[in-house]
Amino acid sequence: MLLFLDIDGTLLPFGAAAPYPSYTSRFVPPAAAAAHPLLDRIDPGLGARLASLGCELVWATTWLDDANTCVAPWLGLPPLPVLDWPDADDEPARLHWKTRPLTAWAAGRPFVWLDDELTAADRAWVAARHPAPALLHRVDHRRGVTDGDLATVREWLGGSAAPV
Repeated sequence: MLLFLDIDGTLLPFGAAAPYPSYTSRFVPPAAAAAHPLLDRIDPGLGARLASLGCELVWATTWLDDANTCVAPWLGLPPLPVLDWPDADDEPARLHWKTRPLTAWAAGRPFVWLDDELTAADRAWVAARHPAPALLHRVDHRRGVTDGDLATVREWLGGSAAPV
């Protein structure tokens, strides 16, 4: 099972009125990670919680290789595969620009996609065109991934894994 991870708004929360907690990673991030001004908003404990889901984790973010340079070490994760986004100017209205390339990368395999910009249009498109079960779960960008989000994923993984 694949689990596609966005960073901005998914692992790295933004836009809330209240100040964010500041975390310190117990892992030693490289110098490039230390220079990122918002990295300390990401709970480093998420790495172990994501890994415990038993999925193949894949970066699905505009951070591209910087996800492995900055975020993976912060979370205590090994380098992960990174989706390389093609230029896509012809997306249907309301369909997220990641939806088609991400589904193509899944190549018929079941997947979970955690992102803060998912809509009903993305769910409908995947349900109509992807042969395997897929959970497209929208994360609240103000909080980032929560234990509740991970519980939803765990429940889906342990259940019938019907498209959501």
